[in-house]
Amino acid sequence: MYEENLAGKIISYVMAAGWAGYLIFFGTILASSFTNMVPNWEPYHVMNGIALIFILALDFLLRIPFQKTPTQEVKPYLLLPVKKKRIIDFLLLRSGLSLFNLFWLFLFVPFSFLTITKFFGVLGVISYLIGIWLIILINNYWYLLCRTLINERIWWILLPVAFYGGITFLLIIPDSPVSSFLIDLGDGYMEGNILYFLGTILIIAILWWINRRVISGLIYAELAKTNDSKIKHVSDYKFFERYGEVGEYMRLELKMLLRNRSCKGLLRNTFVLIIMFSCVLSFSNLYDGGFMPTFIAIYNFSVFGMIILIRTMSFEGNYLDGMMSRKGSILSLLRAKYYVYSIGEIIPFTLMIPAIIMNKLTLLGAFSWFFYTIGFIYFCNLQLVVYNKQTIPLNEKVTTRQSNGGIQIIISLCAFGVPLLLYSALNALFGETIAHITLLIIGLGFILSSPYWIRNIYQRFMKHRYENMEGFRNSRQ
Repeated sequence: MYEENLAGKIISYVMAAGWAGYLIFFGTILASSFTNMVPNWEPYHVMNGIALIFILALDFLLRIPFQKTPTQEVKPYLLLPVKKKRIIDFLLLRSGLSLFNLFWLFLFVPFSFLTITKFFGVLGVISYLIGIWLIILINNYWYLLCRTLINERIWWILLPVAFYGGITFLLIIPDSPVSSFLIDLGDGYMEGNILYFLGTILIIAILWWINRRVISGLIYAELAKTNDSKIKHVSDYKFFERYGEVGEYMRLELKMLLRNRSCKGLLRNTFVLIIMFSCVLSFSNLYDGGFMPTFIAIYNFSVFGMIILIRTMSFEGNYLDGMMSRKGSILSLLRAKYYVYSIGEIIPFTLMIPAIIMNKLTLLGAFSWFFYTIGFIYFCNLQLVVYNKQTIPLNEKVTTRQSNGGIQIIISLCAFGVPLLLYSALNALFGETIAHITLLIIGLGFILSSPYWIRNIYQRFMKHRYENMEGFRNSRQ
């Protein structure tokens, strides 16, 4: 166990270093690109007045699959003789001090030294970077607040959409006051104006206080079990009976997703993300051209695996002992999951048809990512069947601890990062058409061989079944 986690952490650090190098490269390139794009502005004015809000929106989105809310770890601490508010303060402080909040500095450090040093010196660069870090902290606590509210009521998704969408809309207005404010804010950081720093810290303190109040109320309500859900309609999904044992497990998967609080929350979040990105790609000009349409297409197709499929066996950990009493039941379960989520990929494909009609995305590109997701990306996600050992409660959300080991992080990063890098390389070397055809062939290869690699995953799981079952039992609530 220790060696496995150590190896996983080492590989994840190597991959993080690779992404850091990627950001350093972009930070260097943007210093000259902004000069050519807006010759009347200094590059740091373009960064602060226009690009910064898009970076913060991307940071918000990246936190969804990779950052868990610290409130999910609160339950074990409640047993300690410590005030609950102090525990929440500790968890919020730990979230703010997370290294994730420093990662964007790999982009801003080279950019700052190339553009700011000649006007404000090294002290100006350091002061500016401190200000950027404080803004990222604001984004961190803003994400925690939105994520907590969205977990309770899906309609809260409109809050971050309205916030980032509204600011983006205001930025495109000529002589935008928002753009002017952000430029002045950046200049204040570079000049070391204490008032700008105090104002930023005040916003962090306000978000801290709001998070504290909201999280406290939700935790008390959940621990007291004050909200009970009632099943208004029960469907037997009898049409699955014709598919035998695999059909029964397909029916079990749908019931789990649609009847349990945690699963329904994940499913709602998935649908909201798919609909939001599909609408942005189809009906907005913000992300036309360049790499963004491809990024959105990959995210749309892979979001099922990134949010739900990577938790395979963790939900089943609640009743795995009963399933293990039947020979071959896990193999049928894996096949059922693969079929259900493969069919589910029709949803993002259908929602991106307007983008195809409007020439925002090619039909070949949509098909290539559709089959590549069902093939290679699902192959990566289902590998976590062997490594997931922690039970996720079916009907608790805020107080549930969900930790990821090194192997889980690596597989998640590979499933999302490898397609981006592979497509970029193929597109640069051979062009867009050859890149999509190559991805289509790779995806079809993994789909046709799915009976073999699903059985391989099953056999590896069975070799570790006693160790995994012990982990599931120990982590049940």
